[in-house]
Amino acid sequence: MEKRCADARVKGVSTGTTILAAIFDGGVVIGSDSRASMGGVQMETPPLVVAAASILRELCYKNKEELQAGFITAGWDKKKGPQVYVVSLGGMLISQPVTIGGSGSTYIYGYVDAKYKPNMSRDECLQFATNALALAMGRDNVSGGVAHLVVITETGAEHVVVPGDKLPKFHDE
Repeated sequence: MEKRCADARVKGVSTGTTILAAIFDGGVVIGSDSRASMGGVQMETPPLVVAAASILRELCYKNKEELQAGFITAGWDKKKGPQVYVVSLGGMLISQPVTIGGSGSTYIYGYVDAKYKPNMSRDECLQFATNALALAMGRDNVSGGVAHLVVITETGAEHVVVPGDKLPKFHDE
């Protein structure tokens, strides 16, 4: 893994297609290829993760006839620790230990089901997320670039960037 930036307020927006979030022992890892969008709920104090997910649920439900999007909300808060929520089309809110989305996700369901383990360490979860993104990026023609990972724990957020040439290879490309 290459570049590391410790910052409690990781910001950024880009465009793209493979996303994931996974809980590990003490935190959560959010990952995407460099064509995926990431954002944040801008508030004075950090909201509860479920509160942020509920805002997206309400948005999806109220606009279910016009909005064709699902969302992943993940983070750490003092009330519940690490959490991952999925807001599906139409606004259903689901708590899960791991989730994937985007066009690249169709290529990695088997990998995620086989390899995700509850209570992984931070490093195990980072490797799991990196491998999942690399597999998706290797198969999905609209996923690609670099892997962006954000590790969120009680102490804050750390952005990890894995350049495309440093991603693991699982087949001849």
